[in-house]
Amino acid sequence: MVNGIIGRKVGMTQVYEESGKVIPVTVIEAGPCPIVQVKTSERDGYQAVQLGFGQRKENKFNNPERGHFSKVDIPPTRVLREFRVESLDEVSVGDTVDASLFSEGELVDVTGTSKGHGFTGVVKRYGFKGGRKSHGGEQDLRRTGSIGASATPSRVFKGKRMPGRYGAKRHTVQNLQVIQADAERNLLVVKGAIPGPPNGLLLIRKAVKVSKGDDTEN
Repeated sequence: MVNGIIGRKVGMTQVYEESGKVIPVTVIEAGPCPIVQVKTSERDGYQAVQLGFGQRKENKFNNPERGHFSKVDIPPTRVLREFRVESLDEVSVGDTVDASLFSEGELVDVTGTSKGHGFTGVVKRYGFKGGRKSHGGEQDLRRTGSIGASATPSRVFKGKRMPGRYGAKRHTVQNLQVIQADAERNLLVVKGAIPGPPNGLLLIRKAVKVSKGDDTEN
């Protein structure tokens, strides 16, 4: 059984509970995702399904990409992603996965790419305090400051927090509650915020349930 789907972040809003409490939510366009390929342990060494998502003009694909879709008689999709599965029962090429995969109250893990901020300094990237504002320190307000010791160890340690690329990293937010699942409109409403800008690509999976008895002491 497929345990995930490809989606697109629509944006954030808020909904009200019956008690009147406001819940911040994120709206996701989840699917529909056709199953383009099924990978088996015997042939590929692992079990997975390849899902497609989004539309794109056919002339934007090269011949190998067109052939990959044409041999299974599925219109080319903009995005292809794989989802590992434990069982391939009731899974076949051409089937469609949509928002009905999830139900209200269920927990999901959402993976996306955070917003990119380009090359930034340590004040924006790590929240450094910066230099002093008086006594000749006017030009040191947003500088890093000293980055290493003197003769010992005479080097800068790896992992030192310094200016660099900020954001644009893959992040997963776990155990978000599904508030609404609308299969007719392919919409999924989850509680809380998820990484990425509007229209950002998302992978939504069923949350992994870990029982308390699974932990073992050494």
